Amino acid sequence: MKLIILEQYDQVSEWAAKYVRNKILLFNPGPERYFTLGLPTGKPLLEQTTSYHTSSVIKRICYGDDRAVGLPRDHPESYHSFMWNNFFKYIDIRAENVHILDGNAADLPSECQAFEKKIQDAGGIELFVGGIGPDGHIAFNEPGSSLVSRTRVKTLAMDTIQANARFFDGDLSKVPTMALTVGVGTVMEAKEVMILITGGHKAFALYKAIEEGVNHMWTVSAFQQHPQTLFVCDEDATLELRVKTVKYFKGMMHVHNKLVDPLPGSLKKN
Repeated sequence: MKLIILEQYDQVSEWAAKYVRNKILLFNPGPERYFTLGLPTGKPLLEQTTSYHTSSVIKRICYGDDRAVGLPRDHPESYHSFMWNNFFKYIDIRAENVHILDGNAADLPSECQAFEKKIQDAGGIELFVGGIGPDGHIAFNEPGSSLVSRTRVKTLAMDTIQANARFFDGDLSKVPTMALTVGVGTVMEAKEVMILITGGHKAFALYKAIEEGVNHMWTVSAFQQHPQTLFVCDEDATLELRVKTVKYFKGMMHVHNKLVDPLPGSLKKN
């Protein structure tokens, strides 16, 4: 497990975007070789990622990690609309290589099973990028979720509903109460997982993820047991960590920063 501690919020998205760029370029995707990427709806990360030239990355399969049940596909706050308007339309990717859960499917359990099969057929996810809530949930795996769960229908916690109300003019009655989400077990099978954590309001969740044991009430803690987990955070998110913990991981930054150095011959930022 690695913990990358950066000074400012904006630096987290930039570091993560550079890391994604390098992973894709090193993978060297082509017409019959796909880089499979799992993505969250983090606008700063998406904007940073699209700021890099991507013409040499000609094939990618991207999987959305969650989708509200009953929210129309063209709703401005739907995962589909958000991702197309903020990311997919700016990069070199074909529509058939984008896979997003359909929260309006007639048979939701079958939709979830089909999503799992698509991941399996693609050879698994190379890199899953996610964020967490203040309660430590990853995707929509709320506190109490099984740590071996698969893609499924999930009832949202009231804290999550209240947090999402800002996208619906503060009206709780408009906020979806159920969602389709990848499971913790689904994410754990990705070859690598990168979790972005920013802000003092998520500091206790980072503490639970790093310094305490695995606990289904803090689903992000499951990634302590993943062989390739990378937590990227800002200073504010470290407020609940021990001083010794922060010093240890900051002492490794000279090594970790090499992970985002420009690759020989790689394309530069616009």
